[in-house]
Amino acid sequence: MAPPTLYILYNADASVMGKLSYGYRKLTSKDPDKPACAACDITHGGLHLDETSQWKTAKAEIVGSGEVKEVKQLHRDELDKESLRYPMVLAQEETSGLRVLMDDRQLAVFKGDPQAFMLYLRERLAGGEGDVKL
Repeated sequence: MAPPTLYILYNADASVMGKLSYGYRKLTSKDPDKPACAACDITHGGLHLDETSQWKTAKAEIVGSGEVKEVKQLHRDELDKESLRYPMVLAQEETSGLRVLMDDRQLAVFKGDPQAFMLYLRERLAGGEGDVKL
């Protein structure tokens, strides 16, 4: 079976106003267990516009290993799915539809750590189920 395409959906918009709105939500968020966008924390380290070197390395490793075909990172305004809960991680395999690998609650557990995220992601891609265990 061919490896799936991995989709990381941000709880933020790609526009300038979207970035400003995310920055405001990030700076005013009081609950560390419910960040403004846990996926943004993992890939960009919070308020940075560029991906972190740790995320770039982790992404290259999982694609290079053949575990996933590619990683696509999308913002809310780049999709037309109103019913999705952001942020989330999805996988799309050639023979089936999209499957949710992680939701906002699970992503928040990683507290921006790309390595911990990748360890759990590999478990989920291999068919593991359940809550994040760190």
